[in-house]
Amino acid sequence: MKKLSPLFDKNKIWSERIRNESPDFFPTLAAQQAPEYLWIGCSDSRVPANEIVDLLPGELFVHRNVSNLVVHTDMNCLSVLQYAVQVLKVKHVMVVGHYGCGGVKAALDARSNGLIDNWLGHIRDVYYKHRQLVGEWQANEVQFDRMCELNVIEQAENVCNTTVMREAWARGQDVTVHGWIYGLQNGLLTDLNFCVSADDDVDAEYERAVGRVRRLAE
Repeated sequence: MKKLSPLFDKNKIWSERIRNESPDFFPTLAAQQAPEYLWIGCSDSRVPANEIVDLLPGELFVHRNVSNLVVHTDMNCLSVLQYAVQVLKVKHVMVVGHYGCGGVKAALDARSNGLIDNWLGHIRDVYYKHRQLVGEWQANEVQFDRMCELNVIEQAENVCNTTVMREAWARGQDVTVHGWIYGLQNGLLTDLNFCVSADDDVDAEYERAVGRVRRLAE
């Protein structure tokens, strides 16, 4: 039986380093969780949420799934969102995709990928919604980038349309939804011009974000 001893060794080294650098870190972290941010991102191992924005454990609440989808029947994602907004009182919800997303590529490939195709069907819905903008799928780099961006925008809009967010805004809670994308080639985040702090702003911000993608596609 393989017990992954090297990972336990790395954990001990990491724990000792953190305790030496900041003796109060773990006691403080254990006593309270008070992040201002919820990150909804992709499961891709190349996109480490805390490291990308240089935040420590406890400063960023994180939910990840394949291709950073926000599906209205996904109780896992919705439960995380509700806990973050209603209990932790986060100030910002960031939906963060990345260029070169394997889920986006797999969703639009002709071949079968098995069970995950049911999940990736939500990305195909995004493509068909914006097919005129993206064009007939040729799997070229420009199309791929635009689809990764559009997927983030659609998922950010989905966050805004959840009962969690609509109720939060209705009671006057200060919480903003953002749409960002991460570049694997340079390690930089790009703001996709989707930034919503009230229910009345959703449509205008959605159009602004899609308009940016449209200009890039021209």
